[in-house]
Amino acid sequence: RCSYHFVYCFHHRLPLSTSTWLNRRGCDCHTWCSTRRRTAMAAMARARNAMAHVARRFRHADAGTPAAAAATMANRHGDGQEEKNGPRWMLRGALCAAGAGLVAGVAMSDEAEHGMVAPRFPWPHEGFFSAYDHAAIRRGHQVYQQVCAACHSVEQLSYRNLVGVAYTEDEAKDMAAEVDVMDGPNDQGEMFERPGKLSDKLPKPYDNEEAARYANGGAYPPDLSLITKARHDGQNYVYALLLGYREPPAGISMREGLYYNPYFPGGAIAMPKMLADEGVEYEDGTEASESQQAKDVVTFLAWAAEPEHDERKLMGVKWILALSIMLCTAGYFKRWKWAPLKSRKIILDVVN
Repeated sequence: RCSYHFVYCFHHRLPLSTSTWLNRRGCDCHTWCSTRRRTAMAAMARARNAMAHVARRFRHADAGTPAAAAATMANRHGDGQEEKNGPRWMLRGALCAAGAGLVAGVAMSDEAEHGMVAPRFPWPHEGFFSAYDHAAIRRGHQVYQQVCAACHSVEQLSYRNLVGVAYTEDEAKDMAAEVDVMDGPNDQGEMFERPGKLSDKLPKPYDNEEAARYANGGAYPPDLSLITKARHDGQNYVYALLLGYREPPAGISMREGLYYNPYFPGGAIAMPKMLADEGVEYEDGTEASESQQAKDVVTFLAWAAEPEHDERKLMGVKWILALSIMLCTAGYFKRWKWAPLKSRKIILDVVN
């Protein structure tokens, strides 16, 4: 029998005595275990031969000089342990270096293809009990109107969504009335223009995608309604993108109409740098630095993508509070109901 039968029969998963009894009745456990052992030994031998071949090639690659040959002969006739361990450590070093180079190359190619990873910023509304800064939303809408609305749209946002968040109802109505909206048809079947109202969407800069591409040299400015949800790590990405414009590094040339931004996939973006210090005059007197404008417009876009954010968190807090009260009530009722049963004493009168 093979060595497996001295402890256990792996084919029938039976102890030695039972497997021996089965072998006497013509069981093929002996053949199966012998085949398994030969397969395992052959695989181990192939692995040893492959490692030895790699070590020999690595050792012979550095033995081309007379000094290296003399050192090799001295090692062969001298310390055998050093000869045995030397190629192993050299092989490990070579493999580590190759792995590090491969990882670095993959990281560089990924950064060039998908853009540099945006740093993480401490947004004040990301806390569990935090809400949006409504003053920042109003300033961000002002930045969007004066800077971004020339090319980008926010199709999912209506004027009525701004009421109670960034503007009063009268302010939102006045803002909507400043825009002429195409409506109709009328009784004569003709389209007509009318002043905007709260139910109207924020106006789009272009009528269709073709007009937007023609005006921007073939590039299509995306809609910003869900931009912070449509991009990975959206808020940090948009903020880093707005402030990430710089001169291209040495050896990289940008064709006409493109600008270098390492946070954009590929590094070449058709949108020029739009933010500048004091480029917007805030109504509340806040200093309109470049970073402040980027922070405010990102806050506005984050709210536009998730306008129910504050209400959802408030409702979650209410539910957690209600469930906590219910849990305490259920625990008290359980103790009140079971305390007499658990504390009762049973006395057996064996005499009577």
